[in-house]
Amino acid sequence: MTARVLLRADNGRLLPLDPARWHGPSTATEKTVLAGLRGPVLDVGCGPGRIVEGLAQRGVAALGVDPARGAVAIARARGCPVLQRSVFAPLPGEGRWATLLLLDGNIGIGGDPVGLLNRSRRLIRSDGLVLVEVEPPGCGWVRCRARLERGDDFGPWFDWSVVGADAIVDMARRGGLVVASLRRARDDRWFGYLHAEPRAASVCA
Repeated sequence: MTARVLLRADNGRLLPLDPARWHGPSTATEKTVLAGLRGPVLDVGCGPGRIVEGLAQRGVAALGVDPARGAVAIARARGCPVLQRSVFAPLPGEGRWATLLLLDGNIGIGGDPVGLLNRSRRLIRSDGLVLVEVEPPGCGWVRCRARLERGDDFGPWFDWSVVGADAIVDMARRGGLVVASLRRARDDRWFGYLHAEPRAASVCA
C-alpha cells in the first residue's frame, strides 16, 4: 500500500491536507462553487489542474499558477493552461482578473495570509472576487514551518499558515479586502467570498 502524503508542522503537528482531491476531477462541492464564478479566473496553487480543467469544461477562461514543476507538468498534460511561477512573481493580466482562487488551504502559501491577500487584491479588478477556502471555525490562525511527508520520504521545510473561518475577516481587512459572505458546504468545507469594495457580510452554514 502506498503511504499517504502528510503535511506536518515543525512542532510535529499534522496540518489539514487532502491530497486525494489533487489528481481527481472537481468534487460535487467544487462544481457548485465553480458554477457561479465569473471569468477570467486565476487559480493560485493550482496543482495538477483539476479546477482549471473544471472551469474550462464550463466555458470559463482560467489560468493556473503553481511553482511545482511536477504539478505543472501534470496539469499541462491534461490540456490546462498553467504557469510554473510563484503568485508573488509578475503575472499576466495583473489588475484584470475577475476571480482569484485560493482553494485547498492555499491561503497558507508563504506563511503570510495578509501579504497573500494583499497581493490577490492587486491581481483582481476593482469589482473582482477572491474566493478563499478556510478551515472550520475554531482553528484561528497558525503560522509555522511545514513539510510534505510520504512514509520515510519528506520534502524541504517551507513557510505555511492555517487560517480558520473565525480568522478570515480580520485577515481580509488587513489585506485590503472585505468578506462579503462565509459559506459552509455540505462536506464541511468553508469558503470565504472576499471583495475589494465593502459589501454587507453574511454567514451561511
